Amino acid sequence: MYVTVNRRQLLRAGGAIGMTALLAACSGDGDTATGPAGAGGEPRKGGTLRVGALGRASAITRDPHGTQANESDYLVISLVHDTLTVPGARPNTAPRLASRWESSKDLRTWRFTLAKGAVFHDGTPVTAEDVVWSLRRLRATPSGASRLPGVTAGNIRAEGTGTVVLVSDYPNAELPMLTRMTTFVLKKGTTDKELDKAPGTGPFKLEWFRSGNARLVRNEDWYGGEVLLDAIEVKIFESPQAMSNALLAGQIDVASNVGAVAARTAEKRKDIRIVRRPGDMAMPVVMRTSSGPFADPRVREALRLAVDREAMVEQVLSGYGTVGNDILGTGDPSYAKSIPQRTRDLARSRALLKEAGFDTSKTYRLTTTEDIAGLAESATLLATQLREAGVKIEVVKQESATFWDRTWLKGDLYTTYWGTNDSVVFFASKTMVSDSATNESAWKNNAFDTAYRKALSTGDAAQRASVLRELQQIQHDASGYLLWGVADGIDLAAAPVRGLPTLPGYGRVQLERAWLAR
Repeated sequence: MYVTVNRRQLLRAGGAIGMTALLAACSGDGDTATGPAGAGGEPRKGGTLRVGALGRASAITRDPHGTQANESDYLVISLVHDTLTVPGARPNTAPRLASRWESSKDLRTWRFTLAKGAVFHDGTPVTAEDVVWSLRRLRATPSGASRLPGVTAGNIRAEGTGTVVLVSDYPNAELPMLTRMTTFVLKKGTTDKELDKAPGTGPFKLEWFRSGNARLVRNEDWYGGEVLLDAIEVKIFESPQAMSNALLAGQIDVASNVGAVAARTAEKRKDIRIVRRPGDMAMPVVMRTSSGPFADPRVREALRLAVDREAMVEQVLSGYGTVGNDILGTGDPSYAKSIPQRTRDLARSRALLKEAGFDTSKTYRLTTTEDIAGLAESATLLATQLREAGVKIEVVKQESATFWDRTWLKGDLYTTYWGTNDSVVFFASKTMVSDSATNESAWKNNAFDTAYRKALSTGDAAQRASVLRELQQIQHDASGYLLWGVADGIDLAAAPVRGLPTLPGYGRVQLERAWLAR
């Protein structure tokens, strides 16, 4: 027996669609709900949109299934190559290369139907075999197990030319959501040497790529509807300030994810619009739980209690954000707002450190990068606040490639960031369950793992809500995360730019509906 929800049903039901139906399946045939940024006038065809995005030359990658440390790389890849699903508003998963999907009653077997008319940029029709090959290639990467959790390569198969079947080792109500970010589809048999010129299926075709900069032209044959822009030019910038200056000088039309400082600077400029995407970027500090100075849960709690979260949001984010409560996924409709907000308590923090026998005579390294606006600044302010509890911190800034190679998943204390903040289960699967290949704090908690599996296998809405609250309570109390705040996404746009995405997280790369008024 299979339960199906198509896109027309979703549009008809709107935000009132029942949780049980959403757990069973989500699919359909229309635009992803992104909402236009900027108002007035009828959408018009033509023009080239010049977009600035952050990145560093040393971290450039052209592999859709690799780790994209550069936002500029992810933007280019997302415009050229489609994933099976993409971020949506309500629900938070919308169709893309898969036009619909359905699950078996036990939530283990999922069938994804490919969109009609989908072709690669060279005119070759997309087949289920292409998708199967791509997903198996993704699954074979070092982090593949966390990108498609519970689905082994042998359980990815084609059913005819237009259907892909994924069979999970366990019930997984969230499997379609987990296909949103990295299931980029390549032609079967594409070699690593061919990646630079590999045709995609997305709304834009790659014309050229040079040192992180790229020019993409409209795909007239895109199955997803009319693309309005003639072209998009992506320019890589190493700092938000340089990108903001380029916008103010008229060298680019959009400064993507430029940060709060740039927004404050632009507030009085009538020729610049601030596009604000609330709840966009989680900016946690990771404390290693398996070994090292922060393995004791009392020490981790002490650090969480030492933070002045309101001051962090006001000073680091210039108020463009919200206070965090050490639970990732604040944009999830199931986010547990009922869990009491953790607040600063220096006396309790010091007492816990003493109880745990924490050595306050030592200086501990907090490693950070300048990958996104405010990240390094957050580390500096956090270090100042922790000193008030008796914890001495040295902030160490690493170049992006070095950080992702040497510190991420290995360090004792480091900053990180996630641009997908609309799902509690997403974070659980990627960063916290014991068997995740990207378990950032090396945290292993049997109760958390059990709650996670139960959440995936639960179809009853009330029961699921209860389990998800339990999952979040365990994370709040014991995980390796200190989430002091969540940054709003900030894009700056020249006055003629219309139709920019307003979804948080990686929904910002969906530029196929953008247009220019001039």
